Amino acid sequence: MTKMIRNVPLLLGMGALLCLAPGNGALAQSYPAKPIRIVVAFAPGGPSDFAARVISQRLPKLLGQQVVVDNRAGAGGLVGAEHVAKSQPDGYTLLIANVGMLSVARYLYSKLPYDPARDFAPITNLIGGPSWLIVHPSVPVHSAKELIALAKARPGQLTYGSAGVGQVSHLNGELFKIRAGVDIGHVPYKGTGQITPDLIGGQISMSFSTDIQSLLLGKAGKLRMLAVTSLKRSPAAPEVPTVDESGLKGFEVLNWNGIVAPAGTPREIIARLNRDFVTVIQLPEVKQLVGAQGNIVIGDTSEEFGAYIRAESDKWSKVIKQLGIKLD
Repeated sequence: MTKMIRNVPLLLGMGALLCLAPGNGALAQSYPAKPIRIVVAFAPGGPSDFAARVISQRLPKLLGQQVVVDNRAGAGGLVGAEHVAKSQPDGYTLLIANVGMLSVARYLYSKLPYDPARDFAPITNLIGGPSWLIVHPSVPVHSAKELIALAKARPGQLTYGSAGVGQVSHLNGELFKIRAGVDIGHVPYKGTGQITPDLIGGQISMSFSTDIQSLLLGKAGKLRMLAVTSLKRSPAAPEVPTVDESGLKGFEVLNWNGIVAPAGTPREIIARLNRDFVTVIQLPEVKQLVGAQGNIVIGDTSEEFGAYIRAESDKWSKVIKQLGIKLD
């Protein structure tokens, strides 16, 4: 009894400290109390950087804090992703994450410096970049259906260019070949720079390009656009049908860029960020900027984005396994 009485002041003191300690709800109410950093795992100028800067310019009005873009390029996005995965889960360090780092890299490499499934909390998918199925004018087809028929009639004679083994443009072409049951030769390049010039010059037959320049060349008649890989037609070229419409039902390939936080970030903060990021990405001026690049605005819930990441992982794991690709 005497021992219990002696411990009463200690217990009361601990209770007072617990009452003073802020819970997740209190943290969320005071959030954000300082600038937020959005890490882009690539050099300035690419689609991830574009998404970050379009958002960061408009978020401060909603959040009441400065939003800083931090480019941390290296190892195809792995350096920046690892940095955020190991950051404090307090909502102040976020990552623009794309299909490569969350749904593809885990199957291309034996070991990653982060776990795509466990180390991140999805906030929302921001932008989807469809690919344009484009052929050289000498290829005697005017639709994806005709292309498939030609490829079946001439197995191995057509070629497509990609930005390199394991890149979205490569996996896109291989998924198309699998779904269509055709044999089209793969010509890997070191990046996207030489694909379009070689396509214009007739060195390759076709490509799955996310480059806005390819879209403009198609509209100018220098290349022929057959289809777009989004499930809906693109506002940038509504006359171009989807691959889905062209007979390969459910075919969708997007070079998407979403926003994620380190795993363990309080749900209240995730909900706040989701609300504000979706508000910004749905602004008419932002939709116009995104559409001008040939891309589409998404802006889904954190739960929907998580489910989408898992579905994308399942899709690309099967393609990569079938191809037997490993990059290490």
